[in-house]
Amino acid sequence: MEDVLDVYHAPHDPLFPLVCMDESNKQLVGEVHDPLPPAPGRGQILDHEYVRNGVAEIFLEVEPLTGRRHVEITEHRTRRDWACFIKGRLDERYPQAIKVRLVMDNLNTHSPASLYEAFEPEEARRLARRLEIHYTPKHGSWLNVAEIELSALNSQCLNRRIPEINLMKEEVAAWELDRNNRAATIDWRFTTEDARIKLKRLYPKL
Repeated sequence: MEDVLDVYHAPHDPLFPLVCMDESNKQLVGEVHDPLPPAPGRGQILDHEYVRNGVAEIFLEVEPLTGRRHVEITEHRTRRDWACFIKGRLDERYPQAIKVRLVMDNLNTHSPASLYEAFEPEEARRLARRLEIHYTPKHGSWLNVAEIELSALNSQCLNRRIPEINLMKEEVAAWELDRNNRAATIDWRFTTEDARIKLKRLYPKL
């Protein structure tokens, strides 16, 4: 926990940007019957029946100190999917960075080992060298700024039935563009000193 908090309070450095990532999923749900359009005094009416069209996976990253977001929607959540997301970050979104300071949870796919499953050893090592990974502690996912951003995505963009993955990609891309145009930075105020007071019970009693 203190490791993550220290990273959050380090000054912005474009050569060593701080990026938080998280992932989630959304069930793709289609309509059996067309919804009734809104009318005076009531909103749109959806039939209780629906059809399941599979699940879309969501990979989200956010740079708290610049307000930059990026979201990718995929059909699967494998080690290769995560590795490709990381490669895109390093080579396309942060090509100037010497190292990306990456905050994320300790999911089984979230490790340099995934890079070696997706790419040749030389390429995997090249990418791994440019990552400085900081894992959130167990039961401490609330420390990940990307989890907060995922909550915003769900409430602002994905809070309704979406029938197929291409439509979801379009909707999420529009949301991402709007968020990035606002460039709203994130002011993380919880410090290590706060943790030692408010979460004193978690520390060993010496």
